[in-house]
Amino acid sequence: MTNWEKAASELMQEAAANAEFSSQSISVGFKRLSDEATIPTKAHHTDSGFDLYASEDVIIEPGETVIVPTGIAVELPKGFEAQIRPRSGVTAKTKLRVKLGTIDNGYTGEIGVIVDNFRYTKDGVDILNGEVAASKSRQVDTIDGNTITLNKSYKAFPYLIRKGDRIAQLVVQALPEVTAVEIDGFTEESERGEGGFGSTGV
Repeated sequence: MTNWEKAASELMQEAAANAEFSSQSISVGFKRLSDEATIPTKAHHTDSGFDLYASEDVIIEPGETVIVPTGIAVELPKGFEAQIRPRSGVTAKTKLRVKLGTIDNGYTGEIGVIVDNFRYTKDGVDILNGEVAASKSRQVDTIDGNTITLNKSYKAFPYLIRKGDRIAQLVVQALPEVTAVEIDGFTEESERGEGGFGSTGV
């Protein structure tokens, strides 16, 4: 058997093993930490992630970063982690940006979603798209594209995340156990080498 045939055989065996592993079904436990919490759901059984819901109303003013509570804790199977990822609809339709997050296996605290409102304003002018408004306003935008009026004034262009809004998604993935060891050198030469930070172009 040539080296190429050997490598191809190993790749086929690895692909078969991965396919067998991916077909396995696992259970993930979700615990309500408050009566206001909504258990994460999937819109379709083939979806990669579970939708995470806000458990209370949260105002995010321009330039502000807020941890949105979900009122949910998760129990992961051994050998798995969970990742918090943005929902494409929120990213595409608002100036809110959900930050990527990692939930370690064994963490049993509340899942919080870190959200930025990068809609910066100065003297009531939205620097990003040129909108003009009063520097203080009782109007807030919601993530479904509506504008509502509240009793309290906020910095212009705030967002209101309402209790029950789907704000992020939770993806569960297998994670191998990894041990860090110190080495004196690399075992194989790399075609890429030390090239980084745009070394292959933009």
